[in-house]
Amino acid sequence: MLSKSVGRVSRDSLRVSSLDEPGGWHSDPETVPAVGDIVLCVEGQGEVVGVLGKTSDGSRLLELKVDDRDKPFFASSSNVLVQTDASGS
Repeated sequence: MLSKSVGRVSRDSLRVSSLDEPGGWHSDPETVPAVGDIVLCVEGQGEVVGVLGKTSDGSRLLELKVDDRDKPFFASSSNVLVQTDASGS
């Protein structure tokens, strides 16, 4: 059962794909970001500092260092956006 505070939040509003971000970011469920990569999550832009175990949907759990947060932030790799490869490869 969800707590009252979480129950009031729409699940769709927590999905990073619902963010209206400028170009240069895309969803790539097949790619697992590596340590040092920059990703976009619901908390904003973050650096991957750890790639941990699998989540319930089979994606990897990412430990992120997000600006303006003193503590780590965790997100599923299936729920982050990655930067588009500028080299075109």
